[in-house]
Amino acid sequence: MISAVLDRLGRLHPSVIDLSLDRVRRLLAVVGDPHRHLPPVVHVAGTNGKGSTIATLRALAEAAGRRVHVYTSPHLVRFAERIRIAGALPDDRILEALLEEVEAANAEGSITFFEATTIAALLAFARTPADLCLLETGMGGRLDATNVVDHPALTIITPIALDHQSYLGDTLAAIAGEKAGILKPGVPCILAAQPDEAQTVIEARAAALGVPLIVEGRDFSAETAPDGSLLYTSRFGSMTLPAPTLPGAFQRQNAAVALAAAEHLARTAQPTLLPGFDRDRLAAGLGRVTWPARLQRLGAGALVDRLPADWDIWLDGGHNPHAALALAAHIGTWNDRPLGAVMGLLSTKDADGILQPLAPRIAQLRTVTIPGEPLSLSAEDTLAAARRAGFDQAETAISVAAALDDLAARLPGPARILICGSLYLAGTVLAENGEE
Repeated sequence: MISAVLDRLGRLHPSVIDLSLDRVRRLLAVVGDPHRHLPPVVHVAGTNGKGSTIATLRALAEAAGRRVHVYTSPHLVRFAERIRIAGALPDDRILEALLEEVEAANAEGSITFFEATTIAALLAFARTPADLCLLETGMGGRLDATNVVDHPALTIITPIALDHQSYLGDTLAAIAGEKAGILKPGVPCILAAQPDEAQTVIEARAAALGVPLIVEGRDFSAETAPDGSLLYTSRFGSMTLPAPTLPGAFQRQNAAVALAAAEHLARTAQPTLLPGFDRDRLAAGLGRVTWPARLQRLGAGALVDRLPADWDIWLDGGHNPHAALALAAHIGTWNDRPLGAVMGLLSTKDADGILQPLAPRIAQLRTVTIPGEPLSLSAEDTLAAARRAGFDQAETAISVAAALDDLAARLPGPARILICGSLYLAGTVLAENGEE
């Protein structure tokens, strides 16, 4: 079973993460250097928006008839979510064989779980024909396991914020330096709008490497038109497109970055990697975008069915202060009914920074410990942080289900419930609700 090999690989994880590409390169050489035999690669780094940007770019490419490999992390319910092969989620037996191949080649050496799964993904992608390969960094960029691809077709850096400071540095400049490590000499980079401190670092690195930067706000932009549609503008002109299917004003930026990437692949890249940049294909692609746990409204299931029929539950996996600010801005538009929330956090995250922007928007909060997650902040510690952040009506709950039951008894209906704080909590919620 795939769970067995995943467990074995997890036990090989070093006690201290030593960010380095040495282990990855050595093991890649043993399995035939699959990273040198990939379709054209788009490499994506950043703090927030990576997954949504990749999901949008994949949808745009597939609407143009292209087969696309995608590597993202973490998964929410099934490990297979990480490795999409030529557009399809593979059967667990295929992934099990790939992971066992990596395990055998590694010969019980020290290796991180992410390094092992990255090599498995590269093996799958090298062996299956496709037109594009989208790779998401796991953490940082410079020393990330995905950064073994020396000649990508394009790089993308999404918005940078404070996160993973113990590994990447305590300042935006330091983190930007790590993210800018994916830049390659002469390879264009689509750059989302950044804080000045991060922008300066990335521009300096790009200049040193001769990287053409295609910058949001200077070279392309996307605005919301009065009718709600998306007005995309670049040096090639303007185009009105349907609004992104993913909710939240911040998804407009992610869509803009993905559109700029698609436009480069269609109009500038040599050879051309997408067949044209026309409105009908783009509209079709934007209409297909899905990305779970990013302001996702949950459908009928075991958790949703605990609430009255006229209530709704939304799920968001944002897990740092920058993401919390974007989430707070969106839920601030929810003025039609009372809002309750269920929150679980990792102990490695900035609990105060996540909770503070949300406090004025939420009437009732229930905190939970994330089930089965060793790094979860306890419900009690999350509650303490919530009270520091200004939550007046907040209590702990023993589970998400218990939290929903309590909120249903306390809030006047119909109400809305937001479950948020962690992708690991989001995965638990999706599984418990019966969604994949």
